[in-house]
Amino acid sequence: MRKTAAALLIMIALAQAFAARASEITVVFIPKVTGNAFFEAANDGAQAFAAKEGFKVSYKGNAEADVRHQIAIIDDAIRLKADAICISALDAAALDTTLKRARRIGVKVTTWDSDAHGDARSIMVSQGTPSQLGRMLVEMGAKSLISRGKKPSAEKIKYAWHYSQASVTDQNSWRVEGERYIKRTYPNWENVAPGNYYSDQDPQKAFNVGKTIFTEHPDIDLIICNDSTSLPGQAAAAKALGKTAKDVTVTGFASPNAMKGFCRDGIVERWGLWDCQVQGALGCYMAYYLASGHDVKVGDKIRIPNIGTVEVMPNTVLDPQAYTAPDSGVILLPHRVEFTKENMDEYNF
Repeated sequence: MRKTAAALLIMIALAQAFAARASEITVVFIPKVTGNAFFEAANDGAQAFAAKEGFKVSYKGNAEADVRHQIAIIDDAIRLKADAICISALDAAALDTTLKRARRIGVKVTTWDSDAHGDARSIMVSQGTPSQLGRMLVEMGAKSLISRGKKPSAEKIKYAWHYSQASVTDQNSWRVEGERYIKRTYPNWENVAPGNYYSDQDPQKAFNVGKTIFTEHPDIDLIICNDSTSLPGQAAAAKALGKTAKDVTVTGFASPNAMKGFCRDGIVERWGLWDCQVQGALGCYMAYYLASGHDVKVGDKIRIPNIGTVEVMPNTVLDPQAYTAPDSGVILLPHRVEFTKENMDEYNF
């Protein structure tokens, strides 16, 4: 009995010590840009989750989507001896040296939304594979084209891509896979701007670029906006020029709240996303989990409080040529959502 009681006291003491240590751990949570509905919602999810689990999330970003700001934030986190960083990378190559320096001195690094190089972080929390998301973008466009009376499987559809930057890993990979899917499924479609349109995740620039697309291609059928700034900017440009979903199909990825008004006004028929609040929470939790002293390797199944059990998959699920090592992997979100007028009010982020 005495041994049992002693063992119980040790367990209680260890649990208390762990809880005390948890409250001291800070995760620096870095978005691509602040003020954007997607990233602010992800922060809301991360803060609420951290409060329940007893660790701290420090949201650090800039209103301008410039990788130099992200580097400065990481440098500051290193100087202040942060426990962990969870970042949505603007440019994997540009961040590589700084993230590796953070890891060398013991800062745990995870990514979410947009990845860094696989050897510059431990875990990436991804919204889905490039194949899943590229196909989703194209098929949302095809469905809306059909609603307009078009026949995407038979007609020549003129389309273009509008997103933030070619250097942003996730968005570019979706475009690449989307192009492959179009060539297989809709070979009659014509990409009228193979160089793509970029707006640097700047709302005003997204609006201006959106107007430029209509000016340069007045007969365009479909514009695919694979980032959460370009889509509302493109929709605003369509509205300003008097174009509706009956005239041109605009689709892509953005939070439901950012697009509900355009949907009600008949500018956009459908768009998509995933639960960015869960993604932000999961990315920060994995950073906290690593900083708490847990080792993670590919193949592990980890129980996440109030979310469920996730599996650490190899980096090759995102890129067949990706870095492979036992301590570097990917966690995929299980669901993605297509929003329309019928279901959009079920979501509030």
